Amino acid sequence: MHVLVAHNRYASAQPSGENKVVDQEVALLRGAGHRVGVFERRSDDIAARSLPGKVAVPLLVPWNPAVRREFTARLRAERPDVVHVHNVFPLLSPAVLAACADAGVPAVATLHNYTQVCPPGTLQRDGVPCTECVGSGPLPAVRHGCYRGSRLATVPLAVSMSVNRRRWWSGVERFFCISAAQRDVLVGAGMPAERLSVKHNFVPEPGVVRTGPGEHLLFLGRLAEAKGVRLLMAAWDELAAGGGVGVPLVIAGAGPLEGEVTAWAAGRDDVRRVGLYDTARCREALARSVAVVAPSTWLEAFGLVVVEAMAAGVPAVAAGHGAFTELVEDGVTGLLHRPGEASSLAACLRRITAEASRNREMGRAARRRYERGFSPDVGLERLLEGYRTAIAGRSALARGGHARAGRGDGNST
Repeated sequence: MHVLVAHNRYASAQPSGENKVVDQEVALLRGAGHRVGVFERRSDDIAARSLPGKVAVPLLVPWNPAVRREFTARLRAERPDVVHVHNVFPLLSPAVLAACADAGVPAVATLHNYTQVCPPGTLQRDGVPCTECVGSGPLPAVRHGCYRGSRLATVPLAVSMSVNRRRWWSGVERFFCISAAQRDVLVGAGMPAERLSVKHNFVPEPGVVRTGPGEHLLFLGRLAEAKGVRLLMAAWDELAAGGGVGVPLVIAGAGPLEGEVTAWAAGRDDVRRVGLYDTARCREALARSVAVVAPSTWLEAFGLVVVEAMAAGVPAVAAGHGAFTELVEDGVTGLLHRPGEASSLAACLRRITAEASRNREMGRAARRRYERGFSPDVGLERLLEGYRTAIAGRSALARGGHARAGRGDGNST
């Protein structure tokens, strides 16, 4: 199969799970013998633009005409079987869908977040869940300045959401939702249910799994409010006041709360702030974990780090909402805490470190869950199934159009 992937890569200063998923899927398809091309823009390149070029970037968010021309030309030259769209913000824009229509190539799209119904894509405002724009429109997001705390910065996203809604819903043959929880939200917002299928992200075999009890609790992710970093610090302070849990907390990642986390961890022997890890060090840290902590305050559409922990045979302590409730079976493959409650998170961390034999069994169950639902073999099968469905749908539409044209010719003679 010939696949062309369209993706706007996120800035490298704040590593993105979406970038990782795209790279892993491309490698998976190529490894299985499929031809895969990539059409991309990089947010890192914005810094090198001239001042007028930087000023123009918000205007490209709803529509980038140059991308439409360039992508159409490439599609017509290469004639892929299907286009797989990932992130289009800020430099690609939904113009990639118009290019697919221009060239007659079916498109599928992975929905990594909630940007179809929420301009910043988080379903969160001021640290708490928010669905004010869902099923209505993006004006509340502009009013509240939901993207980067700025009304002005939110406007391009809101405009794109409004003017491109029909283009998304009619121009994509198959949407991949990365969890059932995400699909439920999107269907409730009016997206076409028949085009939304659940395809969980897969995780490559890590090559290393936990063999002992583990040495630390691990937070691995973006240091941001939505990821529950402040909640974790509050829960850890509560645990420390009660004597601790016997293992340190390792915090790996970067993000807007980096300074705050670094200051909080300074001088403590129960916390290690380690910065960014590359892939190899992430896998090593996971395999040495008592548990992975995922206390997100926003409704995660998936939760890649939880599945990476599963692959390493490590249980997770995660917030009991969003996709985590379908990834983590409470008491079997990990523990779910009450969302937003530091005391509940602290209790779960205390429990998962105190019950060594139960922890080992949870780790084994987590590994089995990974093998059944999130392995490369499963990921490849679901990808190809979605592609074939999209290709068949476009072929049926084309046949229907030809049939209608034929009937029209007959009636006119």
